[in-house]
Parts: sequence; structure tokens; C-alpha cells
Amino acid sequence: MKLLISRFIAILILVFPGLIAMKGFLMMKDDIFNYISMHGDDTVVPDFAWLHFGGGLLLFAAGMTFLGGWILTRDRKRNYVGPRFKEKQKAKQAAAQETIS
Repeated sequence: MKLLISRFIAILILVFPGLIAMKGFLMMKDDIFNYISMHGDDTVVPDFAWLHFGGGLLLFAAGMTFLGGWILTRDRKRNYVGPRFKEKQKAKQAAAQETIS
């Protein structure tokens, strides 16, 4: 039962950033659509909702950054990443030698 609860919590930790990123993407999409659709109406002066778009961009970036960092950390543990994304071994060795000395 404990394993089931811990896995459920782990899924929730991944679902919430995904939902946040989705909401941000939808906010940006809606702002762009509304701005373009205003050009067809002659009674309205088109103006872009920069604050709403910026909030959507912030939500999207925060959610995707969390998910990308989680995936990178998981792949580093399993040694799935290329040499460009591997952690630097020299920094770890230097830190270990300083603690020994």
C-alpha cells in the first residue's frame, strides 16, 4: 500500500507542472487568436494583451523547465545522456579530495 501511495504522489508531482504548462500554452494561443480575429472587425481597434500573454509564457516556461529538468536528471542517473549532458567528473573529484584533506 505504501508503494502505491508513493507512486501516486510521484505521478501528481509530474502532472501538475504539465497542467501548468498546458494552461500557459492555451493562454498564449488564445491571445494570438484574439489579436488576429480583431483585425476582421472594423469596429474594434486591435490591441494585443501583453500581460496575459506574458503570464502564459511564464507558466509555460516554468512547467516545461520542471519537466525537462526531471527528465534530464532521470536520464543522467540511468546513463542515457550523451557526453554533452553528463555531469563533469573533475568537479566531483576535486570536491572529494578537498574533503579528504
